[in-house]
Amino acid sequence: MAYDTTVLVIGGGSTGCGIARDLAMRGVEVTLLERGNLTHGTTGRMHGLLHSGGRYAVSDQASARECIDENIILRDIAGHCVEMTGGLFVQRPEDPDDYFQQKLSGCKECDIPARVLSGGEAREIEPHLAKDVKRAIEVPDGAVDPFRLCVANAIDAERHGARIETHAEVIDLLRDGDDIYGVTVRHDSGPGKRTHKTPGSTEDITAEYVVNASGAWAGQIGDMADLEVAVRPSKGVMTIMNVRQVDTVINRCRPKGDADIIVPHETTAILGTTDEEVSDPDDYPEAQWEVDMMIDTLSELVPILQDARTIRSFWGVRPLYEPPGTGTEDPTDITRDFFLLDHAERDGVTGMTSIVGGKLTTYRLMAEQIADHVCAQLGHQASCATADEPLPGSENLEALETAMDDFGLRSPVARRSKQRLGSRSQEVLDTNEPNPVICNCESVTRAEIRDAIEQSGSDLNAVRIRTRASMGNCQGGFCTHLIANELVDEYDEPTARAAYDELLQERWKGQRHALWGEQLSQAMLSYALHATTFNADGDTARSGQAIDFAAFDSGQSDSSGGTTGRATTDGGTQRTDQGGDR
Repeated sequence: MAYDTTVLVIGGGSTGCGIARDLAMRGVEVTLLERGNLTHGTTGRMHGLLHSGGRYAVSDQASARECIDENIILRDIAGHCVEMTGGLFVQRPEDPDDYFQQKLSGCKECDIPARVLSGGEAREIEPHLAKDVKRAIEVPDGAVDPFRLCVANAIDAERHGARIETHAEVIDLLRDGDDIYGVTVRHDSGPGKRTHKTPGSTEDITAEYVVNASGAWAGQIGDMADLEVAVRPSKGVMTIMNVRQVDTVINRCRPKGDADIIVPHETTAILGTTDEEVSDPDDYPEAQWEVDMMIDTLSELVPILQDARTIRSFWGVRPLYEPPGTGTEDPTDITRDFFLLDHAERDGVTGMTSIVGGKLTTYRLMAEQIADHVCAQLGHQASCATADEPLPGSENLEALETAMDDFGLRSPVARRSKQRLGSRSQEVLDTNEPNPVICNCESVTRAEIRDAIEQSGSDLNAVRIRTRASMGNCQGGFCTHLIANELVDEYDEPTARAAYDELLQERWKGQRHALWGEQLSQAMLSYALHATTFNADGDTARSGQAIDFAAFDSGQSDSSGGTTGRATTDGGTQRTDQGGDR
């Protein structure tokens, strides 16, 4: 039969985009489908760690070796997405000495560069470490921007002929007997969708081969064709602080546990994480206590976190997988390795393979192995080049570093722009038009915003993941409307309004569990600005409703006139947890 595409990839996270790029570079016709924006799932909800492998050097050495190998490759091919911060595994007095030695030995066994530092030497690198830190192991951890990395893969896939379609949800697999030959897709009505299909419409897309790269949702995709893909989704909570309290990745050197890592990321620090198995990757409880626990526990390593401002929290779901019959009860014991499930070999159903498990650091290796497999199924002979070919933006970083004062921008703004754009800086920033800063927190200029709009249409959350606009301290309070204003030359007012509303709601969603102290005041200011200026709370002026400012009370007054406890507000309901005003 005649197919609409040769290979259809389900999932627009790092693995799916990596697969699309790899196959397209090999000359295979590829279509990628993602139900939301790129990075809509696990990729957009991770803590940004570029693993050295040190975290798995004791418990999962196969994964550790993969991590250090891919760490080296990504530094080379995706330099504009990576900051090599270095990492420290820090031992406190109560942490076991034998585990410290196991960690050090494990790193050496996995060929992970590791060096022991005294407590004083560790504090010379990170002055805000606790005074009683005993010692540390230094490893080559880094920070990676998952949004930038994913988009760069998608751009390069398109350059090589791939079709990338977002806001396109797979609602069924097309199966004829023991053969899968495509999918049924429902097109979303969200702004900026990368398709001209009618919102809400469905269509069948046929393919010679289907790759299920939907991560934590791989089991749901398998169910559509009566195939069991036993993914065990595990929820992890992360908390974002207002500034970088550290410039090095800080890991707690002790056996598995919650709240054991701090990752410096761009202008912020991300605290992580928890590990709790959930039944549905789209439906799991949110818990305020996890945010409180994260700050309290990690303050044992970096005490100034107790006085820092929390600007938002977020939840991600790991796509953990175990071969059937393993029976591990604790999700922290499940391997972080990845698995390729050939459904013809395993289930007798041809036309589809699922890729499950793994992590962002190993996305390229995962893509290479499944691309090898798919090409073998198609009889297509071509080798992988993704370990050698730089991603768009990373082609010539040496030249980039020598031109930091170009384009008439102030130096700090130029530096931030060039970090994001890499070798695309001249292409994007060399303009004769005025190029003011639109997002002051992240130093994002108009030229970057317009470049992102050209790539993603009116979807301002897609603009956000390409530029980091609205992801700084004010969480969009002072720039959301300015970003939306850049749509007016090409889009009508209702489209710009809908895009503004969607971005504003996305920014608010992550702040609801961090409303205490100074962050509560910041949220109230943003609310007042957007509610009164744009009627963003639902046209209260016209409906005659009054704004309930009392709902934003910062907490219970104590005898000194201060406040005690963290106060959170969600839908007018206030909750206070004892533990000091932050």
